[in-house]
Amino acid sequence: MTEAQRLLSREMDIDRPCAARIYDAFLGGSHNFGVERRFAERLELALPGVTGVFRDNRAFLRRAVEYLLARGVRQFLDLGSGIPTIGHVHEVARRRTGRFRVLYVDNEPLTVAHSKPLLAAEPWAEIIRADLREPGSVLNAPETAALLDLAQPVGVLMSAVLHFLDDGDDPHGLVRTYQRAVPPGSALVISHVTGGEQPAPMHLLANFYADTADPLVDRSPEWIDECFGGFDRLGPGTCCVSDWRPDPGAPAHPHYRILHGGVARKPARHE
Repeated sequence: MTEAQRLLSREMDIDRPCAARIYDAFLGGSHNFGVERRFAERLELALPGVTGVFRDNRAFLRRAVEYLLARGVRQFLDLGSGIPTIGHVHEVARRRTGRFRVLYVDNEPLTVAHSKPLLAAEPWAEIIRADLREPGSVLNAPETAALLDLAQPVGVLMSAVLHFLDDGDDPHGLVRTYQRAVPPGSALVISHVTGGEQPAPMHLLANFYADTADPLVDRSPEWIDECFGGFDRLGPGTCCVSDWRPDPGAPAHPHYRILHGGVARKPARHE
């Protein structure tokens, strides 16, 4: 399927709940429709406390970005970003430094349309409509060249997005392509759903998402770990995302442990 065909397929399927707007609804945002809010309400009834999974993921992303900023990374490529609101990457970066760049990428047309006004006053962040399954459309986009310097370290963010790719999309191969495109010192951030610890709630979550525009795929922690390839995983390594450098006072045992991920750095020896 060509990039144009992928984008057109999203144009033709906007009546069912969309993953980006579902996420926004669970985070308490206003950039979603009744269909997403009803989905969130039904899912919360079926899995009481599931809202915490979405908030845990956003908190993990914040902590990962803060960690990378503290180590000198100032550029971020957020693939499958969703709507950049409610504490998204550019807001996290701005709290630490005025020297940052964030390029958001999403293939869903209304997500991009909602996002552009949100970023209109932000000179160092932009969103483009492209599909991460077509790396050339992302890496060679004029906006990418204008905003990011791919000769300098980049934080490649794949937060809660790879589970929306099926096996036929070759997720591992796609991750490798983005890994090769960035220089040593760059970083990869991944979170992905898994039933490794709690198969029953994961199965129910997948059944709910099967009726949306974005069905998801449950994969094992070992499969997720393979995504990092030859990158050096940064402490504490890969784990349930709520365990990755948790905030002081954070609950030690979240209700659902169905998100696995971590942060890894590209070493100088990486080819």
